[in-house]
Amino acid sequence: MKKAINVILGLCAVVLLYLCYESIMQPIQFNKEKDIREAAVKARLIQIKDAEEQYRQQHQGEFCDTLDVLINFIKTARIPHVTKVGELSDKQMESGLTESKAAAIVNSGDAAAIAANGLQNFRRDTTWTPMAEAIVGTDGNADSLKFIPYSDGQTFELEKTIHVGRSGVTQNVMECRAPYSAYLKGLSEREIYNLTDAAEKQGRYAGLKIGDLMTPNNNAGNWE
Repeated sequence: MKKAINVILGLCAVVLLYLCYESIMQPIQFNKEKDIREAAVKARLIQIKDAEEQYRQQHQGEFCDTLDVLINFIKTARIPHVTKVGELSDKQMESGLTESKAAAIVNSGDAAAIAANGLQNFRRDTTWTPMAEAIVGTDGNADSLKFIPYSDGQTFELEKTIHVGRSGVTQNVMECRAPYSAYLKGLSEREIYNLTDAAEKQGRYAGLKIGDLMTPNNNAGNWE
């Protein structure tokens, strides 16, 4: 009987040690996996941010609030890249030359005007790069941008609005979000609940996002 009790006590001790080990290791393992997943989500949010900035430049300052429309824009649009050779001197600028005027003179091909303005070594060449190549690379898939990594197919939440400041000045703003519940799916529900609860109590968004509908922030990420 005594031997059996000792065996049971030994097993109980092993179980307790295992439970203690799990209680220590679970948060460590959770945070390790969380960091891996958040890196992937941040990378995709930055790609969306870059696409939104280009969209705004080509749409009179407005952002896009539909992921499918933004993706189609990425697939079809092109962005300019200016190669610069030479710089204007202070003397040239004081004489009234600007970048655009100098480029116009050079592009005219008028050798006399080019020489008279000292622009023999001045050149501004514009090339156009496919948007998709700039945003997702030559091997990337633009269609995948709308999906939150590790979420089993859930999509980012994308909104835009017009922010009115205290002085009455208006500004186009956007916000793109990925909640904890999406990209941490499959991990410890208790840890996800703790993260979400802490964020809500502190008035923060429970997840990762770029931009802000309430406060213009140049589309910064909430992790920055």
